[in-house]
Amino acid sequence: MQATARASALAFILAALSLLAYAEPGAAPAPAAASAKRDPISVRLPSAAFAALETINPEHIRWHVRLLSHDLLEGRGTGQRGGDIAAEYMATQFAEYGLKPAGDNGSYLQKVPLVGITTLPETHFVLLPKQGAPMDLKPLDEYVAYDQTQQSQSDIDADIVYVGYGIEAPEYNWDDYKGVDVRGKVLLMLVNEPPSDDPKFFKGKALTYYGRWTYKYEEAARKGAVGVILIHREDMASYPWEVVRNSNSGEKSYLKLEGPALKVASWVQLEVAKKLVAGSGMDLDKMMADARSHDFHPVGLGAKLRAHMASKVRNFESNNVLAMLPGSNRNLKDEAVMFTAHYDHLGIRPDMPGDNIYNGAADNATGCGILLELARAFSVAKDRPGRSVIFAAVTAEEQGLLGSEYLGKHPPIPAGKIALDLNYDDVQPIGAPEEVEVTGAERTTFYPWVQATAKEFRLAIRPDARPEAGHFYRSDHFSLARVGIPSFSINEGMKFKGHDEAWGLAQNKEYTEKHYHQPSDEYHPEMDFVGDAAMARFGFALGWEAASFSKLIGWQKGDEFEAARVKSQ
Repeated sequence: MQATARASALAFILAALSLLAYAEPGAAPAPAAASAKRDPISVRLPSAAFAALETINPEHIRWHVRLLSHDLLEGRGTGQRGGDIAAEYMATQFAEYGLKPAGDNGSYLQKVPLVGITTLPETHFVLLPKQGAPMDLKPLDEYVAYDQTQQSQSDIDADIVYVGYGIEAPEYNWDDYKGVDVRGKVLLMLVNEPPSDDPKFFKGKALTYYGRWTYKYEEAARKGAVGVILIHREDMASYPWEVVRNSNSGEKSYLKLEGPALKVASWVQLEVAKKLVAGSGMDLDKMMADARSHDFHPVGLGAKLRAHMASKVRNFESNNVLAMLPGSNRNLKDEAVMFTAHYDHLGIRPDMPGDNIYNGAADNATGCGILLELARAFSVAKDRPGRSVIFAAVTAEEQGLLGSEYLGKHPPIPAGKIALDLNYDDVQPIGAPEEVEVTGAERTTFYPWVQATAKEFRLAIRPDARPEAGHFYRSDHFSLARVGIPSFSINEGMKFKGHDEAWGLAQNKEYTEKHYHQPSDEYHPEMDFVGDAAMARFGFALGWEAASFSKLIGWQKGDEFEAARVKSQ
């Protein structure tokens, strides 16, 4: 299609959907309304809020998803034309709803400075065991690596030190470093964290941030290491090597460098690590078992990493899209409740034959459709809650939560004044849910209201089926939690009206295996957005309630984010 024709088609779709946003909605089921009583627990919305909630319509969400996942938006790649069009579309909708811009310089856009890093074929990654031949590793098959210093070239010739899980957690009386100076070293470490069934020790089976690879890179850089080699083992990582491979091929984006960084941030296959360790006369299985003890000390392998990192460096900008509905209470309007969803996806892969557009219909055009419908519903309410409400469509989630990380560091109002963040990510359009997942909500002082609201909506709260996978740390709400804002995502569970749980689990399995991060995640007219609308109504009720509390929400005492909350206030 010629550029002029493509532009005309896109303009037509944008105009049509803007007009459709004002169509009369159908009636939607919702919890019964009553008084506006607040604190103690009450989920009874005032009449104006209930009337606005009733306007939430699954067809509105459908229209947004249809456009945002259209081929014309080219997969909404970060820093690519389709991603920029998606941001402008979100901003235009916010403007039509009468929301105030909350971005840079009186606009709806908050510029996010990014750097794209592509590891080039000239890169060499050689492990030198204490004994035996050098191990010249094959990229993607045996290792993946990026240079986080954002330089075009870096050279490493450094000793390798095994540091177990690479965790320093004073609150759990755990220190894998034991004061050892690791400056200038390459650190070999395990993914995940020490196994436990004790909820007071690394939260038992639930993965904490200490178990995430991002923390391990950050901590090593803070301690002056030049590199990290993570050992991949599928049961510990909770995903196969193919996920590591696919997530670390091609360009990877980072925020502009603001602190120390690693010259080598890498993963290796388990068998590679075993061979390296064996060259030092050691047994990796025993070393992994030893790492589970409080008494573990770092172990020098007498081995080296000799690497030449060659990178293509691309500086660019993407945008978060921010809008605000001012609050009605003069004592509370400087505070806010926030709703978030990421609008980016994986863009186009030019080297792929056939359909190479990653449309991202479920992930995360659905979350954006819900965010826009929430913004519209709040805007039509005849009254407003006491606090302001911020709507944030963030970029670069697929690149490592970068847009939300930037938002957390540069919020439109101080983080200490944001009562709550409610996030939406990948809400499957497959029917009416009978469950809701709100993993992380139980960590906040708001949880009793979440429970009461779920009961009012006749939704059972589904516990996290795989707490060891650490899903709480893998979506944009986590970036806001890191700066102290009570945050969690809202999503459907696995039980849907007219189906048993096995059906929901099967749907989830099929999507994960056949469509997640694949070009086949596309819009289809038969999609049923009733569930997306139900999740929007549930979030609307929670958001209105949180925006009307007399006091700000906090984290439960002892939670890992409590200190950040206290610091922000």
